Amino acid sequence: MYAVEVRDHVMIAHSFRGDVFGPAQNLHGATFVIDACFIAETLDENGIVIDIGRAHDVLRSVLEPINYKNLDDMPEFAGRNTTTEFLTRHVYDGLAEAARADGLGRPGRQLKAIRVTISESHVARAWYEADLY
Repeated sequence: MYAVEVRDHVMIAHSFRGDVFGPAQNLHGATFVIDACFIAETLDENGIVIDIGRAHDVLRSVLEPINYKNLDDMPEFAGRNTTTEFLTRHVYDGLAEAARADGLGRPGRQLKAIRVTISESHVARAWYEADLY
């Protein structure tokens, strides 16, 4: 397998419901580092997995609606704990939509999978990975 990974970050605020979260039940801020990994079994005719510039642009466009936002106030997240794990899937869904629309400089059908890793600190991270088709 071949892979290309791009990175960006967001700053958000949120709170959690449930005793398991302890003090994180209170409103708090977080800076997340997001790595998006695009995986293919082969390189294309240009010798690439995807266009890195387009990948950066797509990742930025997926993250822009949540950057500097209080996720508790966003209707699409109403009633959800916006955990790191939950957000990995949210970002994956946006990236997968762009890939399936051939928005990464290569037909989406030629890509195998996408993995999204979100680091919430230098010692903790979560990821979500799934095939595109």
